Amino acid sequence: MARVAGQGTIGIGLALLAGVLVVQWLPVLPPRWSMLLLAAGTLPCCWRWPRLRWVMVLLFGFAWAVWRGSLAMEARLPRHLEGRDFSVTGQVADLPQVRAHATAFQLRLERVVLDGHPVPLHGLVRLAWYGQPPALHPCSRWHLTLRLKRPRGMIDPGGADSERSALERGIVAVGYVRDDPANAPRASPAFCVNRLRGWLADEIMRRVPNAHDADLLRAFTVGDTRGLDENDWEVARANGVSHLIAISGFHVGVAAVFGVWLARLLYALCPMLALRWPRPSAQAAAALATALVYGALAGFGLPTVRTLLMIAVVALARCSRRHVGGAHALALAMIAMLLFDPLAVLSAGFWLSFVGVAFLLLCLVGRGRGWRAFLHELTAGQLVMTVSLLPLGLWFFGQASLVGALSNLVAVPFVSFAIVPCALFGLLMLLLCPPLATPVWRLAGWMAHAQWWLLEHMATWPGAHWYLPAVQPWALLLAMLGALWLFMPRGVPLRWLGILLFLPLLWPPLSRPATGAFRMWVLDVGQGLSVVVRTRHHVLVYDAGARYPSGFDLGQAVVTPSLHALGIDRLDMLMISHADNDHAGGAVAVAGAFPHARRYAGEVEKMALPMRSCLAGQAWTWDKVRFRVLNPVSAAPSRRDNDRSCVLLVEGLGGRLLLPGDISKRVEPAVAAAVEPGPAPILLVPHHGSLTSSSAGFIAAVHPRLAIVSAGWRNRFGHPRPQVLQRYAEAGVPVLNTAVRGAIEVDFPVTELAHVAATWRQRQPRYWRE
Repeated sequence: MARVAGQGTIGIGLALLAGVLVVQWLPVLPPRWSMLLLAAGTLPCCWRWPRLRWVMVLLFGFAWAVWRGSLAMEARLPRHLEGRDFSVTGQVADLPQVRAHATAFQLRLERVVLDGHPVPLHGLVRLAWYGQPPALHPCSRWHLTLRLKRPRGMIDPGGADSERSALERGIVAVGYVRDDPANAPRASPAFCVNRLRGWLADEIMRRVPNAHDADLLRAFTVGDTRGLDENDWEVARANGVSHLIAISGFHVGVAAVFGVWLARLLYALCPMLALRWPRPSAQAAAALATALVYGALAGFGLPTVRTLLMIAVVALARCSRRHVGGAHALALAMIAMLLFDPLAVLSAGFWLSFVGVAFLLLCLVGRGRGWRAFLHELTAGQLVMTVSLLPLGLWFFGQASLVGALSNLVAVPFVSFAIVPCALFGLLMLLLCPPLATPVWRLAGWMAHAQWWLLEHMATWPGAHWYLPAVQPWALLLAMLGALWLFMPRGVPLRWLGILLFLPLLWPPLSRPATGAFRMWVLDVGQGLSVVVRTRHHVLVYDAGARYPSGFDLGQAVVTPSLHALGIDRLDMLMISHADNDHAGGAVAVAGAFPHARRYAGEVEKMALPMRSCLAGQAWTWDKVRFRVLNPVSAAPSRRDNDRSCVLLVEGLGGRLLLPGDISKRVEPAVAAAVEPGPAPILLVPHHGSLTSSSAGFIAAVHPRLAIVSAGWRNRFGHPRPQVLQRYAEAGVPVLNTAVRGAIEVDFPVTELAHVAATWRQRQPRYWRE
């Protein structure tokens, strides 16, 4: 009977998940009133037709996800209020991240006022306070003047979807703090978990002498990853141990075991307690209480919440003297998660957590007891996790680690059974006897240092960084079925055939331009520029986006992942038009990812890495596609830096492309004169549509078939300027903008006219995208 009930719970959980998941593929959400009727109709149908209960659960999940999704979208800042200054009172959420140029933090809104009138805006806003702001403490309340806009991100091949993340995390607006004398703190609550987390993080930093060891220990202990830089995360990704850096669900399980030991110790010291409260029930309650405390210190991340729900299910069953299997507990935890927050399915952590645990339960349960069974589960578990989560890792992150199984085999037991218990003991000593916390944390810091030293070396091994083109949904599904078949129990015939289902994922079909043809992608890098040009056997990147003082590098975050997602594993040439940050900032990251690429630039003396000068007259041919540099005519420094931009003309057998960088009206006539008669080219609008460029004479002389602007959404320069757009309209030239379209792909075939093949924001429409 219990087994049948467990199977029913698993079926209900999967049906609910399917209903919630279907909603996340919709470009537009249905009206909420229709979902209310649908949800209300499922209850009597379940009672009237029990055999259809799973269908009814699916429909209920669909209605529930639509309801919550529409509420989350309506909670965002209204469009007509974007770019306005608001007077806001709110509380600092989570742990502020202090950088040299600014402090990044989230504020939970309490009261919002615009022009003296209250605005019904509630939720979290993601903010930056530039300059040298006053110290921001977790949970502190502030009155601030904020410039806000709706969450909007860049949409590129293989790029992260920040609008999806904003929806999943409840971010209703983004912006920055305006300079205002009225900015001031307000009375703060007496107790707050995040303030305790911040205090513990500061104590670890003060007591552990090595700063990097302290940063690692803060991440392991209280989930504070503010001290880890991009290089640390790169090491973690290369070893497949990102789940261990911030507190993972396994760490919470260790904390629960710690609670069980405390309960056993208490009952050993006072056996009479068993007369009032049975020891198994007390151990379950202690495990849940300890896990809750530790989960609160971890900031209640998704893996933490998933483990807490599973522990809660088991603890409640133990207290009520019922048996709950692992799969049953996992299904109940998933149902609770989806009922509480159906938008959790938008997070990679949801899938990595539940799928990983599900595979472990399916493949390793019932292997016996004892140390041999434990070692088998520990070793085989890493192989199961590595293979089963490989498709999801490629789907969400575009990369995987082939050394992940070995890295986790070493890291998981050492972190979970040595570093984390030592760190937890340090927390306990900090409360009971503070002087003893220092040697305990120093020991934990030393162990973290040794562990990280090993991971850094393993990150250099072949296969640590493994990239594949963007994963198609059908290939993901086949690979997951292959992993399921591969790890079926012994006795199932032909399990090795599961490997064959991985082939569409590992060797996807790639489309290359024909000889004489080429393709071009104008990537969405905000207020900047990056263009990828691909012939049949060669690739050129023209500009690499910006790198900001915060350390956010578009070359690393957008350009390189886009190249990998497009199936490009070799770069032949990196050309940087000129040294302005919005064009050259990401060049170092791109050159580091593709060190064998030839490098050219218009202002070599200002570049952060050695490059050759590009000069008018340089030319080469790849696969019957001709490349010609039209500007600059001299490598000598000039007061007009933009006019030293490398201007590149690409000519295929069926179309042409003109990339002018940021040239101004001063050199536009010479560039136009250098463009020989031929088919009307596709033109990248000079200088993002600034008034200093795109003169009427230049447009008339070049006479492009299509003009493309690379600009940021609501950028502070107002690019492209309305006057410039009017000039193109008067010349009959259509204009596309990456700020509106996302990345733009243009094909230049041999026998047809050049045409727009895809715009990424419209290619994969989702209801959360603007």
